[in-house]
Amino acid sequence: MGSGRRAAEGRESVDDNTLSGSTMGSMFEQIRMHWDGGGKGMYPIAVCLVFAIAIVIDRIQVLFFSASIDKEQFLRGLKTHIFNGDLDKAISYTAGQKNTPLTNIVKAGLINVPKGEAEVQAAMDEASLREMPRIEKRTGYLAMIGNVATLVGLLGTIGGLIKSFAAVAGVDASQKAAELSNGIAEAMNCTAFGLLVAIPALVMFSVLQGRTQHMIDDINETSVGVLNLIVSNKDKMRIPATLPQQ
Repeated sequence: MGSGRRAAEGRESVDDNTLSGSTMGSMFEQIRMHWDGGGKGMYPIAVCLVFAIAIVIDRIQVLFFSASIDKEQFLRGLKTHIFNGDLDKAISYTAGQKNTPLTNIVKAGLINVPKGEAEVQAAMDEASLREMPRIEKRTGYLAMIGNVATLVGLLGTIGGLIKSFAAVAGVDASQKAAELSNGIAEAMNCTAFGLLVAIPALVMFSVLQGRTQHMIDDINETSVGVLNLIVSNKDKMRIPATLPQQ
């Protein structure tokens, strides 16, 4: 009884694996058929897809991980040192945080506190000009890639229609339907592939652009807040004998 049940379960497992394999094979076969049906117009769209994926991965890694920091937690620790008038510890605290545009800009301002308020502002502005491109670069290319993929798909569509009508003009009546359907299939495959690349690219552009703007707003808000904090506590600020370089 037990051996019969195990044999049945084994057959069901084999059947499931076979079904799964056949489903995957059928899916890849469908993709290959659509790719072949799209003609040469599929290749530039595929290049757009590769660039879009590379940019999305790079920007997600920067905007959500390497250049991101908990602003509120960072400011709580920084305010403690500034309220105590300990500029040296404030600089050391900032330098010990993750290397992000926000911490680099604040550190540039803190290092220039002994030179006066105007120098602090100038140093933070200079650091902002240096750090902002790290946040903003390459995101705009996603919108361009989305538009290019759409236009290339449209170009492939027009090419397929031209090809189909040109082919119909020089063949027998019995072959006209087949030639026409092949040309229209090429046109539609290019259009579909172009849209499949363009739509996610434009969606990710909006998401990443929103994240970029949020980070820029945080940097501007924090820069002004730190400057006001330094000015309001400058009388009790203890200036160390030596300051680190930027």
